[in-house]
Amino acid sequence: MASIHASTTSTLNFFVPPPDGVRAYQNINTDTTGVRDQNWTLAQHEVVIENLRGKPADAATLDTAGFQLFHSPAKHTTFTDDAEIEREYYPESIELLKKLTGASRVVLFDHTIRRRRPEILEDTPDTRQPVSQTHVDQTTTSAIARVHRHLPAADVPDLLKKRFQIINLWRPISRPALDWPLALCDYRSVDPAADTVPIALVYPDREGEVLGISFNPNQKWTYFSGVTPEELILIKCFDSLQDDGVAVFTPHTGFQDPKTPEGAPPRESIELRALVFYD
Repeated sequence: MASIHASTTSTLNFFVPPPDGVRAYQNINTDTTGVRDQNWTLAQHEVVIENLRGKPADAATLDTAGFQLFHSPAKHTTFTDDAEIEREYYPESIELLKKLTGASRVVLFDHTIRRRRPEILEDTPDTRQPVSQTHVDQTTTSAIARVHRHLPAADVPDLLKKRFQIINLWRPISRPALDWPLALCDYRSVDPAADTVPIALVYPDREGEVLGISFNPNQKWTYFSGVTPEELILIKCFDSLQDDGVAVFTPHTGFQDPKTPEGAPPRESIELRALVFYD
């Protein structure tokens, strides 16, 4: 484990909405090289990112900050074959999510493996790189659409009456994530109305929606240095329980840490996306 720094400073990419209140969009054609037509831009801002490594466990939890670090080694460790991942890693992750959250039902709807390759400039379905812009994976509209898309139609009305969440289970593969770690914004420092703008993701056959994150100097950005494959971070992307004091989502991004040890191998990680239901 590298020496623990209290914080680091890095430049993050923040969302700049299109002018005149026009709806933000990004056309996603999965057959292309990853170049995507969009009507919005990014702005870089230097931010201090606090290292939560070594801080008390309750410094950041799913319900307070919107994310949480856990130690729980996986039985499946190869992550080289999608069919094997679905057959072996999915079932153990479902049980782990139930255990960590108290949920009664968990449905995994996809996963992404990211292997940073500095020589590859495009981010395509076959060469997924760490995401380098601040974002939230879901909006309220797209979260509800996910329930309709992935659950039996007969189950949906009752499920939507109760609390549900979308949670990403993020884990490094094969080695600690010293290179391009994950920056997470504490929900308690976010102004949801001012800091977020929905972005339509236009696919050939459907439309999704994510949140772009605009820069606000009040935002508190954090990370856990040197997350190992025996650890994982749960990242809350949506919570239907939106009472005061409960984190609804977590802005996040990969970032280039200037304190990464020289010669550290490129980051490799897997993220599972889960619909999480409660009785």
